[in-house]
Amino acid sequence: MTKTIDQAGPARTEGPDGRRSQRTGWVLCQGCRRPVYGRRFERNLGVCPECDHHHPMTAHERLASLADDGRYETLRFRVTDGDPLGFTDTVPYPKRLERARALTGLDEAVVCARAEIEGVAAVLAVMDFRFLGGSLGTAVGELITRAAETAYEERTPLILATASGGARMQEGALSLMQMAKTSAALGRLDEAGVLTVSLICDPTYGGVAASFATLSDVLVAEPGARLGFAGRRVIEQTIRQELPKEFQTAEFLLERGFVDMVVPRQRLRRELGRLLRAGTPSSAAARRDTADPAVRNADALPEPDPWAQVGRARSLERPTALDYVGLAFQDFQELHGDRVSGDCPAIVGGTAWLGGRPVMVVGQEKGHSLPELTKRNFGMATPAGYRKAARLFRLADKLNLPVVTLVDTPGAYPGADAEEQGQSVAIAENLRLMGQLRVPVVSFVIGEGGSGGALGIAVANQVLMFSDSVYSVITPEGCASIVWKDPVAAPRAAEALRLNSRDLLRMGVVDGVVPEPEGGTGAAPVAAADLLRDALVHELDRLERMTRTELTSDRRARFRQFGSAVTVEAELSAFPQEVR
Repeated sequence: MTKTIDQAGPARTEGPDGRRSQRTGWVLCQGCRRPVYGRRFERNLGVCPECDHHHPMTAHERLASLADDGRYETLRFRVTDGDPLGFTDTVPYPKRLERARALTGLDEAVVCARAEIEGVAAVLAVMDFRFLGGSLGTAVGELITRAAETAYEERTPLILATASGGARMQEGALSLMQMAKTSAALGRLDEAGVLTVSLICDPTYGGVAASFATLSDVLVAEPGARLGFAGRRVIEQTIRQELPKEFQTAEFLLERGFVDMVVPRQRLRRELGRLLRAGTPSSAAARRDTADPAVRNADALPEPDPWAQVGRARSLERPTALDYVGLAFQDFQELHGDRVSGDCPAIVGGTAWLGGRPVMVVGQEKGHSLPELTKRNFGMATPAGYRKAARLFRLADKLNLPVVTLVDTPGAYPGADAEEQGQSVAIAENLRLMGQLRVPVVSFVIGEGGSGGALGIAVANQVLMFSDSVYSVITPEGCASIVWKDPVAAPRAAEALRLNSRDLLRMGVVDGVVPEPEGGTGAAPVAAADLLRDALVHELDRLERMTRTELTSDRRARFRQFGSAVTVEAELSAFPQEVR
C-alpha cells in the first residue's frame, strides 16, 4: 500500500463538499425514541434536548463544531491503497472500500485538519464511524501518524477524536502493526513537549482504544461514550456474566480513574480551548516586583504553643486546597484519575493560572463538613491519589509548567486496601519523581503536614507554610502512644516534635513562613488567599530565572543538606583488600 501527501488543502466548513448539511423534518432520538425537530436537533449539535443522548457525528460535523467559526483547513493526505491480503468474505475488500467511500464521501475513516479552538492553533485527526466502523487499517494508521508528525513539526497541540470498533480485520497483521506505529508517533510528541488530547466518542474499542486513543496527555469523553478493549457482547459471551448497564461508559471510567473529564458536546470547544491555552502558553509571565510576604528569620516569629498550633492547623474553618484554588488561582480545570485503578478524592489537581502564568496545581483536600470529610477521606490519599499526582507532575514537566502543591493531610490513608495497592511504593515513586522534575516546584503547607503522606507531594525547590500550620513525622497523639505509652501526653509530644512553624523555619525544613491574618486563615479566607498567591508568585518569579537543569540540582541540594552535619566516616580497614 502506498501513500501520497498534499499539505495544501483548502479551507472547508463542514461537509465533504464544503456545505453545511441541513436536517429538515423530524429526527427520532436513538436514546428516548422521541421525535425531535430536525433544525433543533442540528442546533443542539446532535444531542437530544429531551434525554441528552449524544448521537454520532460525521468527521466534518465534528470538525465544524470544534473549530472557531466552524472553519478548518483539511490536510489532504491522499491515500492510494491496495488489498494486501486479497481478503474476501461475502464481498472483496476493495469493493467494501468503494462502498464506504460512496456512503461517506470520505477517502478513509479519519479526516485530518488544522483549526483554531478558542484562538489556539491545533492539529486534529477526527475519526468517522460510518467508514467501516472507524476500523484501524494501514491507511488510518498512516493518517494518524502523519497528523502527529505535522503536530511535531509545527509544535502544535494534537487533538484526536476517536470512534472505532477496533482493528481492520481485512488487513490482518498489518492492521495490528498500526497500534505500535501510532503509539510511537505519540511518544515522539511526549519527547518534544507537545500537548496531546483525546476526545473519546462513542464507541472507541479494540486496537484504537489500546493505542493512540488512551495515550494522550488528557482524555476527554462525551457523556455515555463507550471505551474498552473488548466489546460488551464479547465479554459477556466469554465470562458468561451480565455486565452492569453503565459498564465501559465515560461516567464508569471517570469514577475508576481512566478519563480526565466527561464534557457535554456543547461545552467541548470551551473546555478544549482552556486545555490548549494552559498547555501552550504564548509567552512567559510578566515578573512583578512584589514584596515577599514570607518571614525568613525564625527569630522574627513569636514563641508558639505547639499543641494549640496543632488545634488551629486542624480547624475545619481553615480554607482547604479547593478554597485556595478558587480564591488565589484563575481558570482551574480539574483533571481526574491515575489511569490505573481510580480517582482518589483526597488529591485534587489540574491546570490553572497564577500571576499570569499557567501552572499545574495539586492539593490535598479535606473539606469542611462531615459529609465532605467522609467523601474526601479526611484528606488521606490512597495509592491512586499519589499516582494521580505523579501523572500530573509528569505532564507539567512535559509542558514546562511550574508545579504548585498545597499540603493539608494528617497522613496517607492507612487502610488494608491501601497497603494491598502499594501505598509505600506510590509515595516512594513520588519522592523520586519530584526530585527529577525540571520545572519550578513550590509547596505550601496550608494546614496539617502529616508524615510521608504530606512529603509525597512536597519535594519542592521552596517549601512555605502558614504560621499556624504544622509539619511533622507523626501526629502528636501517635508519638505519645508510642513513646510515652499514653495518648494524654500529646501536648508534650507536640512540643518535643518541634512541629511548629518557628522551629521548622529554624531547622530549614521550610524556607518561609507566611503570617496569618488576624484570627487565622479561617477568619479571613480572602486575605489568606491573597497572601498565599503573593508568596507563590514571588517564589515562581525567582525560580523561573533558573534553567531546567539548575532547578533539578537546586531541589536535590535542598534535601541533601538535611543531616549533612552528621559525621560519617567509612572504615575501609573493615573490608577485604579486594573490595578496597
